[in-house]
Amino acid sequence: MNNYAIILAAGKGTRMKSDLPKVLHKVAGLTMLEHVFASVGAINPAKTVTVIGHKAELVEEVAAEKSAFALQKEQLGTGHAVMMAAEALEGLKGQTLIIAGDTPLITGESLKNLLDYHRRHKNVATILTAMADDPFGYGRIIRNDRSEVTKIVEQKDASDFEQQVREINTGTYVFDNQRLFAALKELNTDNAQGEYYLTDLISIFRNNEEKVGAYTLADFAESLGVNDRFALATAEKVMRQRINKKHMLNGVTFSDPDTAYIDSEVEIAGDVLIEGNVSLKGKTKVGQGSLITNGSYIVNSTIGQQTVITQSMIEESSLADQVTVGPYAHIRPGSHIAQGAHIGNFVEVKAAQIGEETKAGHLTYIGNASVGKNVNFGAGTIIANYDGRDKYQTTIGNNVFIGSNSTLIAPVSLGDNALTAAGSAINEDVPADSIAIARNRQVNKDGYAAAKPHHPNNQK
Repeated sequence: MNNYAIILAAGKGTRMKSDLPKVLHKVAGLTMLEHVFASVGAINPAKTVTVIGHKAELVEEVAAEKSAFALQKEQLGTGHAVMMAAEALEGLKGQTLIIAGDTPLITGESLKNLLDYHRRHKNVATILTAMADDPFGYGRIIRNDRSEVTKIVEQKDASDFEQQVREINTGTYVFDNQRLFAALKELNTDNAQGEYYLTDLISIFRNNEEKVGAYTLADFAESLGVNDRFALATAEKVMRQRINKKHMLNGVTFSDPDTAYIDSEVEIAGDVLIEGNVSLKGKTKVGQGSLITNGSYIVNSTIGQQTVITQSMIEESSLADQVTVGPYAHIRPGSHIAQGAHIGNFVEVKAAQIGEETKAGHLTYIGNASVGKNVNFGAGTIIANYDGRDKYQTTIGNNVFIGSNSTLIAPVSLGDNALTAAGSAINEDVPADSIAIARNRQVNKDGYAAAKPHHPNNQK
């Protein structure tokens, strides 16, 4: 029998105090909605319907190829939101999972267990619940002596006895699909909010003597629904703990896991050492045996094996094996650093290809350049690639030695084995095996310094 899924993502989330739809706020590099889709994928739904409303076009962009959509023009409660999916799902045989798009911590494993429990117990509806140390504010799950759910009671309506119940409603459910849409027709808005409550279905089923059950999460943290920035930060912390634990179990060492910020899609090989205050963002990949030291920030980049990144920033670039970077280097988008190369302190590389064993030790800018093997950049070298309107390419051959404080004014080429004298401004091509000297000749004026105020003879 087929599984279906309805993801509720229509709300604005006013407590987030944001122009962005609530479900599009990110946790560990992915939107909350993307986390929910990843978990829902574990039950292999034959159809998924996302109910959208506030800034629907933005939500559709995120879920474009993952779901059908149903528009909830007015937000009239959770029951009303599910009604919007009737056109896509009503009449189909199977089980339907209903989950909020702001619950990024519920795992796919828990959803599979919920579906299995629902089938085994032949329930018409099964509620995903959790045990709270402090259940204040949550809807309580009230069971009979056969462990069936008789009702969900809200905090304000709970008796003194019911307020002692620790089992709470997470807002995630599984229903028999045909009974779900039949019962939705019996909902009304006879309540203080004037809305259609999905929880009212429980009473409808119980009045028909149909079986309603509950499956309890093993980890209360999974139940978190994100309604404000505080809850968002809590979700972020829990998700990062999960991510770091996964990597540690796969052979990655963290000096301080609490201060390592690893996004959901990052891949890290074994025997990598990650120090504190490191951020690995987006789709970054780190190769076997590499070291990422304190304060490094890497985004959507590939880091090779046995590579060392020291207190540096790398964006949308690739580094081969045995590269060393930093401290305080900046590898900007579109760069590729070949095996054994060294990018040292206060060196910036942008949209450049750096050859094997090439070294730029310090205080250098390499932009829009193709650099060969075994090139040495002296301190203070600058590639002047921009004239204020256009950017130009520089080509440097193999075994080139660039003297300190050289300026290479693009477009320009330096042939294999060429050398530039320190302090030169190179604006013409340098042939292979040539030395380029582009600076004024030094002139010494004998005795002139003696007339200057700084000279010891002129001090009072």
